[in-house]
Parts: sequence; C-alpha cells; structure tokens
Amino acid sequence: MSTVLLDKPVKAPTFRETSLNRRIRNNIATGVVWTCFVLALIPLGWVLFMVVSKGLEAIVAPNWWMNSQRGVLPDQTAGGVYHAIYGTIVQSAVAAIIAVPLGVMAAIFLVEYGRGWLAKVTTFTVDILAGVPSIVAALFVFALWISTLGFPKSALAVSLALVLLMLPVVVRSTEEMLKLVPDELREASYALGVPKWKTIVRIVVPTALPGMISGILLSLARVMGETAPVLVLVGYSKSINSNVFDGNMASLPLLIYQELANPEPAGRLRVWGAALTLILMIALLYLAAAAVNKFLTRNR
Repeated sequence: MSTVLLDKPVKAPTFRETSLNRRIRNNIATGVVWTCFVLALIPLGWVLFMVVSKGLEAIVAPNWWMNSQRGVLPDQTAGGVYHAIYGTIVQSAVAAIIAVPLGVMAAIFLVEYGRGWLAKVTTFTVDILAGVPSIVAALFVFALWISTLGFPKSALAVSLALVLLMLPVVVRSTEEMLKLVPDELREASYALGVPKWKTIVRIVVPTALPGMISGILLSLARVMGETAPVLVLVGYSKSINSNVFDGNMASLPLLIYQELANPEPAGRLRVWGAALTLILMIALLYLAAAAVNKFLTRNR
C-alpha cells in the first residue's frame, strides 16, 4: 500500500517580518558604509594632521608669502615661496587659457552636433587622455616640443603638458552640464525661429554655466599639484622668472622635490611648508568652485 505525501503549504512572511528583515538589512548596509567612510577618512586625516603640524611654522613666517629663496643658503631658515606660488599660478593659468576653450567647444560639439565618425573619434580621444599618466604627457611634450621642434625647456612646455591632463576633465564636466539642460528650452527657442548656434550661445551655455565654471575650477585644482611635468620640462629657479617661453621657473611641486635633497632642518621645514601652501591653494579653488556655483544658481 503506497502512501502519498502531501507538501505542506508554505506560510508567507507577514508584513511585520518583511519590515523587520528590511530594517536589519538596511542597518547592516548603513553600518558598512559608515565603516568604509571612517576608514577612508583615517589616512586623509593623518596626512592633513602631519602636513599642518609640520608646515604651520613655515607659513606663519612674515616673509613666507612675499619673498623668494634668492640668496638664501640651504641651512638658513629664511626666504619664502613667493616665486613658487607665482610659477604654479602662471603655469596653471596658461594651461587653462588653452584647455578651457578647447574643452568647452569639444563638449558643445559632442552634445549638440555629435554624430558620425568624428564624434566617435573625439569621444575615444577624450577617454584616452583621461587615462594618460602625467609622466606620459610630460614625455610626449618633451619629445615633440623640445626634442623635435627644438624649443627650450620652459614654463610653456609645462603648461602644454598640463593641457593634456586638464582637457579631458573640462570636456567631461562641461558635457555633463550641457546634458542636464532640458530639451524643452532648446525646442522653445527653435519654435521662435532662433538658429541653433544662437540657441546654444544664448540659452544652453548660460543655463549650464554654473556647473561648467565649477568643473573648470576643479580641473584647474587637479593639475596644480602635478609633479612629473615640472620635473621633466623645466628647471628650478630660486627667484621669479616672468618669461614663460624660456628659462627656469619654480613651482610648489618642484620646490618640494628640490628641497627634499636638502638634509638641513631648514630644507625639511620648507618642504612641509610648501606642501601645506599647495593644499591651501587647492582648497581655495574647491571653495571658489562651490561659491561660484551657489552664487550663479541663486541669482537665476
């Protein structure tokens, strides 16, 4: 005689049990996220603490911001980094003058006109540039600008290398901001008979301008601390050189590298002071980007 076994019906979880399970999973996920966040902040906080504690003595000196290292001996706790700050700002500004118009126009082309093989080539080139290490960009400029064309080492050569590093950031940030502009604004402008180029200039770009400026400032902050281009393409100078086309020119990364070879306590103090100065300059750019974005968005 065979026995037929019937499966017992599975009891569905109640609403209270489902809600409890979701809360448990949510709490576990929240705890994991917060743990990872704290673990990421530990090395960052340690680096900031070390730089501030070791470099604060240098930057509070009255001659730190308004003097160069001209005539200062390696063991003397004197002079400042005015020449290096000047070099960092000039090299980054020249790079921005070249990279920003090219990046903005490339982004406008990709968003508004990008069709066919040219758009694919442009996108592929931007993606390649985004992954190029700074030393590769420096060596490329050295091989083309200095070795092949015969131009001397200069701040301009450094700026050309920074352009390669800055360009993909400008293109991508501007492209994303332009994509956020509602298509209804474009269509309303076209319906009034406004040409496409004028719609872009008068409607699309002003609407995306706050995010574009923030992206440009962030890209500028990204290239200010690059070390490889200044090591390969220009020499160090203890005084200010206002000629970007020829001669050595200091910058904060180059000053840090130069003073690392100085075994004196004064050299170590200048290293930490220059590092803290660079962090402050980049932090000011980030704050400026946030302030510009907030100001332009509020006044629309």
